[in-house]
Amino acid sequence: MPRSKKASANKPQKGIASTQSLSAFVKGICDVMRRSNCASALQYVPELTWILFLRILDAQEARDAEQAEALGADFSPALRNPYRWQDWAAPWSDKVDHPKTTEGKPQGWKRQELFAAGDGKLFDFINKELLPHLHALDVDPRTGLANPAASPKQRIIGRIMTAVERVRVDDEANLRDILDRVHEISIDHIDDTHFFTLSQVYEDLLLKMGEKNSDGGQFFTPREVIRAMVHTVDPSLGQTIYDPCCGTGGFLAVAYEHVARKLGSSAASTDIGELKQETFFGREKENLVFPIALANLVLHGIDQPNLWHGNSLTRRATYGALFKGAPAQFDVILTNPPFGGKEGKDAQKNFAFETSSTQVLFVQDILAELAPSGTCAIVLDEGLLFRTNESAFVETKRKLLDECDLWAIVSLPGGVFSTAGAGVKTNLLFFTKGKKTENIWYYDLSWVKVGKKTPLTLAHFGFSKDGAVLEDDALPATLLADWQADANNAGQSFPSYARMLASRSDSRYSWTVNFAKRRADARAKMEPLLNEAAGIKAAVVDLKEALKVLRRDKSAESRIAALEHEIRQKEKAARDLEAEAAGIDAATFDLKAVNPNAIAETDDRTPAQIVASIEEHGRTVREALGRLNALLAEARSPA
Repeated sequence: MPRSKKASANKPQKGIASTQSLSAFVKGICDVMRRSNCASALQYVPELTWILFLRILDAQEARDAEQAEALGADFSPALRNPYRWQDWAAPWSDKVDHPKTTEGKPQGWKRQELFAAGDGKLFDFINKELLPHLHALDVDPRTGLANPAASPKQRIIGRIMTAVERVRVDDEANLRDILDRVHEISIDHIDDTHFFTLSQVYEDLLLKMGEKNSDGGQFFTPREVIRAMVHTVDPSLGQTIYDPCCGTGGFLAVAYEHVARKLGSSAASTDIGELKQETFFGREKENLVFPIALANLVLHGIDQPNLWHGNSLTRRATYGALFKGAPAQFDVILTNPPFGGKEGKDAQKNFAFETSSTQVLFVQDILAELAPSGTCAIVLDEGLLFRTNESAFVETKRKLLDECDLWAIVSLPGGVFSTAGAGVKTNLLFFTKGKKTENIWYYDLSWVKVGKKTPLTLAHFGFSKDGAVLEDDALPATLLADWQADANNAGQSFPSYARMLASRSDSRYSWTVNFAKRRADARAKMEPLLNEAAGIKAAVVDLKEALKVLRRDKSAESRIAALEHEIRQKEKAARDLEAEAAGIDAATFDLKAVNPNAIAETDDRTPAQIVASIEEHGRTVREALGRLNALLAEARSPA
């Protein structure tokens, strides 16, 4: 009878003490998957997602069962023998000290039983027993309807697993290797400084889904940007938190982390229950991403992620059972809508200002779903801010500024999203519903140089991980070097975003635009133009009346032609005046961040000095080419 390998079951589980070591560990698992029918991130991330999910779910349930026993409370597990990780996936050993299941069997007993039965039996169990059982937690196969006997957590587990039709890994030896490696990622063997066991795993995996030139199909918001947005908005227990295009759930997961940290370890069980079950809501369109989002949020600690699967803009649902009971409006919206997408008429017809531009429709959608006094933090592309040549862009911004207080815009560096598959210049906008915008405070981070090896970090914003304002000695050296290079700043604290946020005061990197004054100035410029146009239109009305009378005179053809020409000229003049006024009005809504305090580097050389510099560079190039040609000639000459 064949025997299963036991080494991995009994060797000490390695400590994974840092984000880097965990990333390297997960990369090793991905390497095994890539050689076993999961060549791309589009294939191995979903496959590893459900395997990781079942692993950590089992660890969570074991921990919860122990806690319930200690408190003398009842505990009902979501999964039972033999469908738990500890039964079919954990490594097996016959040693006395090997961990046992709750029924007293050695962990991995089912896996060993399948191994002993011969090749292919593990695949058969997963594809023909495990997956159908998990699918049935969501939808009863006999009726095709929601399983009435399933708990909310079981429904979520079933929905996560519905996307998994069969195991993709095509080699049992590789699958057992993957299961052994995943088993080593244990709640007890990750450094306690990490908020939750799989947060770092998912950041790495989900980044791979959005890497440039991968086939993931979309890009994801860097977690440090999300954390800066969450720290700025500072959500609290009792508020509903929503993302209308939640992707893999990054904004919701970080918001949960933020609120849970504020509650602290002594929080009441009722508060924890409210946070985990009644706080977080989201919508996601992509079939591939939706189950990953559910798994990600559950594994971050959100027991009941109220996610809706479908197109947020058309409101056409693919699966809406988990969203039942969601409010019509939300207290906090955190989001990064897709840029550059094109929506059809079925989506456009739902909005007052029709356009195919996805991000413009999402802004309109957010304005409808944000509760009175609610706050939104959103990532928007530069184009939406400065474009004034399309009515939907202008009118959407007008509605935003009329209905909300747009209190801050942060201009991000151009390379922030380059590691996530997009080179779009972006900004962070923060606004609160219920009051017209009077002043907009800007902060400029666009001058910071970022790239794949030097990403934008939370410290660039001046925040620590827990949201505290960093002192200068904890800020990136590049920020301080630029600041201290100016002798006038010697001994002064760096005006970081976090430091300036409370007062929203002006500095070298921040400034305030009096938007109410800008609108008043625009109206003052428009008024004479519109008055003149109105006067011309009134004169045209009189001329048209005269034309009616003149047309009765058969002998007045030349006078009629002259009067018609005059009317056309005046109508054009009125249109031109109105267009000029409309241009002034539209320009008011150019919200692009242009730092008036930026220190421009000027070239004060004379023309003669510039010419001399060019000649010097030319000589350098010619000398280098001469040396290179000599080396080439020497290489070609016979020995």
